[in-house]
Amino acid sequence: MRKLTFLLRPSWLILAVIVGAFAYLCFTVLAPWQLGKNDSTEHRNQLIADSVQADPVPVTEVLGDSDAHTEWRKVTATGTFVPESTVLVRLRHLDGAPGYAVLAAFRLDDGRTLLIDRGLVASVDGTRPPAIADPPPGPQRIEARIRASEGVVPDKLPTTQDGFRQVYTVDTTQESTVLGTELTPIPTGTDKGGYLQLAADQPGAFTPTPLPQLDAGPYLSYGLQWLAFGLMAPLGLGYFVVAELRARRREKAETAPTEPTTEPTTPTTEARLADRYGRN
Repeated sequence: MRKLTFLLRPSWLILAVIVGAFAYLCFTVLAPWQLGKNDSTEHRNQLIADSVQADPVPVTEVLGDSDAHTEWRKVTATGTFVPESTVLVRLRHLDGAPGYAVLAAFRLDDGRTLLIDRGLVASVDGTRPPAIADPPPGPQRIEARIRASEGVVPDKLPTTQDGFRQVYTVDTTQESTVLGTELTPIPTGTDKGGYLQLAADQPGAFTPTPLPQLDAGPYLSYGLQWLAFGLMAPLGLGYFVVAELRARRREKAETAPTEPTTEPTTPTTEARLADRYGRN
């Protein structure tokens, strides 16, 4: 045990604490974070794939199920667009160029009002919105996809510019305040109320926001890498401890005192002659 007393030095203790903390974070925070993102991405992809094959259902059936996981589901709705309810979402892109998402309110036949994402429009000169056509008046039947609200950015407040009310995210609660109209959030199975994203070729639709790519992304490999790092860190510390022990053994062997050796002496010529004639 005395050979390991060097591990009690401050430098080694600090190194051990750093390695232990890093390994702990790898196994409890970093790897689960990436693996969790992989699970949620796969779950989202499965919901999108299922929705592509499923027939749309009336949105009123979804509104009555507060626990249903409805995001990406295709639905139909009948009602009318609320006049002068246009809101633009800033910092969007269309075909790689700056653009806006166009929102509007849609009042169902039963009186409830939903938030509708009409799609994307390109900005003019990359700085200002184009002329936005109002949605068609009168009764409409629309087909859309349920999306979960994005939440709000605390330091990005709604504003009015170029004659339009503008926001930075699609959020049912915020848009309800901006429009001064009570919007019914669509249950999505999360704490964020949902809205409807119009499908292509629907009344009042612009270019639809494209669906996410159905691939799992790099999250699984990232999670496995963090697990590997969590294993390699303690192993690396063990390697340095063994290397230090070997170096100390080698240094001790090199500095150990050696016993003097006596060289056999060779008799001189005079001593040999004296010994020879003396015996005679």
